[in-house]
Amino acid sequence: MSGLFITLEGPEGAGKSTNREYLAERLRAQGITVVLTREPGGTPLAERIRELLLAPSDEQMAADTELLLVFAARAQHLAQVIRPALASGSVVLCDRFTDATYAYQGGGRGLSQERIAQLEQFVQADLRPDLTLVFDLPVEVGLARAAERGRLDRFEQEGLDFFNAVRHAYLNRAAAQPERYRIVDAAQSLTAVQEQIAQLLPQIVELHRG
Repeated sequence: MSGLFITLEGPEGAGKSTNREYLAERLRAQGITVVLTREPGGTPLAERIRELLLAPSDEQMAADTELLLVFAARAQHLAQVIRPALASGSVVLCDRFTDATYAYQGGGRGLSQERIAQLEQFVQADLRPDLTLVFDLPVEVGLARAAERGRLDRFEQEGLDFFNAVRHAYLNRAAAQPERYRIVDAAQSLTAVQEQIAQLLPQIVELHRG
């Protein structure tokens, strides 16, 4: 069997982490080796970069600094975790990947798609996710859920305009490449969301079998 790269995308409060665990359990029940990881992060070094990106600070981080840090963490993550796992035939379930960069740094920060695409090609070469699940929900709902978790990180402190731009960027990318993306209605109950994921399982297993 070939490796399979699946990414889970969406804004704050969308339930990606919980549903990544659910998907992993369902795949493992079918005897499939699953590697769980996340971005930014995934390795000790990349997790330290994550801390820089998420920690509130008195010094405003320039948008270009943010973008370069994201791709620096991604380069390490690819080298140490994602590429080896795919080479071994595993299914990699990654909580956010480069679609998040197009959504947050592109949509939210207003950086050009071309600049992001250049870094994407430099860091990833031809590697792209095989399937991307976009967990979509109204911005207000997602932020309310995030606030319930406690102290907000640097991104979660942004305003509604920022997160509306992030959401639209995700949906625009999904509309442009429907063969790779699947929209999950994350505003529903956890049970209803997981039913949507369960409906995708046969397709995921078939992709893995190649």
